[in-house]
Amino acid sequence: MHIREARKQDAAGIANVHVASWQTTYRGLMAESYLANLSVEGRLRSWLWTFDNLKKDEIIYVAETGEGKIVGFSSGGRSRHDDSRYEGELYAIYLLQDFQGMGLGKRLFQQVSSSLKASGCSSMMLWVLRDNPAAAFYAAMGGRVFDRKTETIGESDLEELAVGWERM
Repeated sequence: MHIREARKQDAAGIANVHVASWQTTYRGLMAESYLANLSVEGRLRSWLWTFDNLKKDEIIYVAETGEGKIVGFSSGGRSRHDDSRYEGELYAIYLLQDFQGMGLGKRLFQQVSSSLKASGCSSMMLWVLRDNPAAAFYAAMGGRVFDRKTETIGESDLEELAVGWERM
């Protein structure tokens, strides 16, 4: 497995991972009808827009097999949270279910963290659904919950936790 900076040509692979990982990770956490209606085409349009509009400090990484298949991704940049004590933010990190538990999530996390440090950020945060199994991963990586909010996704009201690292 290889982690590298993503290119616009990776958008289709990222979109596929995004949809597939939502459909497996969030099954039982949000409405099945919402998950069933997610489309790779819709996510592809969103990712193409993202690549065309990346800000200076924003970065995207992919995890790929030796054959070049994208099996995960992470992205981050300056914090979008009003709490100014966290300069950087991990915007997203997803892996296909068959590739979880291999250390790829940790490597994708560390790539974004390292990039944020290199761009001058000394702290980082992220948002995670409270009931997402990955919440335990962020706690194991040293993150601490500092805020929470309720988001409506499809027909579901879900609690999200803000997790932060004051020192990276």
